Amino acid sequence: MTGMSVEPYREISFDKDGDGPPGQASELAALARRGVGDLVVFAHGWNSSPSGATRLCSDFFAPFPGLIAPGVEAGYAGVVWPSMMFSDEPVPDYRALVTVLPEKEPVIGRLTELLAAAPAEESAFDEFGALLRELTDVNADMGSAAVREPVPAFLVADPVAVCALFTEALGGAGPVPPEGFLGGGPKRYWKGAKEALRQATYYVMKKRAGRVGEHGLGPLLGEVARTAPGLRVHLVGHSMGARLVAHALRGLPAGARPVASVTLLQGAFSHYAFAARLPHDPRRSGSLRDLQHRVRGPVVACHSRHDTALGVMYPLASRLANDSDSLTGFPAGLLGTDDPRWGAIGHDGIRAVPGTVERTLAEVLREGVPGSGCVSVDAAETVRSHSDICRPELARVVVSASRTGR
Repeated sequence: MTGMSVEPYREISFDKDGDGPPGQASELAALARRGVGDLVVFAHGWNSSPSGATRLCSDFFAPFPGLIAPGVEAGYAGVVWPSMMFSDEPVPDYRALVTVLPEKEPVIGRLTELLAAAPAEESAFDEFGALLRELTDVNADMGSAAVREPVPAFLVADPVAVCALFTEALGGAGPVPPEGFLGGGPKRYWKGAKEALRQATYYVMKKRAGRVGEHGLGPLLGEVARTAPGLRVHLVGHSMGARLVAHALRGLPAGARPVASVTLLQGAFSHYAFAARLPHDPRRSGSLRDLQHRVRGPVVACHSRHDTALGVMYPLASRLANDSDSLTGFPAGLLGTDDPRWGAIGHDGIRAVPGTVERTLAEVLREGVPGSGCVSVDAAETVRSHSDICRPELARVVVSASRTGR
């Protein structure tokens, strides 16, 4: 591919349901017939256009040729999936939203109109709430036994209250007045409405990343394993892409074990995902319980306390998605990050999995990644923000986990 920093490189693409063009598995298996023994597969996160995803792959893979040991034949692949582009403009980018949710164009158009006009009538907030439910297919999710995760409470609660609460959380309206949410008029709560839309699109992308991993990448890797059984696959994912590659483990066919290592960079999913028992509710397990055992080598989670997207906004989204009491308990403590129930794996690593090894990035660069099991790597000394992943130090972590380094 023109302009790509590594060769051989292949691009793997999926639509929102995890379907991709025919022949992708054959192309990857063909790399093995050409002598490639190790394939590094990278999945981008949220807010990436297809061209941006390809550039990110090129930037991320750039250090690898200088790190791979002589005699190791490595290949590279980028997973391109329809993620959300959602800017910080006063009104969301209509065209970007329609690009990834084309079937929702009329809904997005009306949501954009409401956010731009910011009408004061309570009925406008009621319409806004109904449109969010339509955008996210909440009504269908509530009636489906196949949906594993609960519908976020904020999508089904009173929309004026929700927008007021988000506005206060963002510091835009001051405390909720004693006379209630409507004191002073609801027009000022459209700032919170934009955050409600952001959270709604987060919910859509969260479902989509899991679906693409489980129904797209996992089965694809199973097909590759059947036709190229000697190829060792090393999965790497950033943000929502980390969720995607982790859910690919669930989608592997029974008995298929092509994945030799997994590296999660600032993963945007629960730090309890791999746990057999949740500390706050031992009757329940993490959504990816024990799937680390489908990996022949280590599952490495790089995390950073400097990642405010995962340290603040992820707990907010997770709390609202999983706790029906969140809205009644708001605003007290809503933005607090001390409650471990809502922590992200990219903020403080893998939790509640016995035997997990904890290392600093400096220790891993000096001593290497353990050969198996769960490993949490504190990368705060290098990773200063959520998107700060195109670092040679992180490339060295992946290479160490893959056992392909010099």
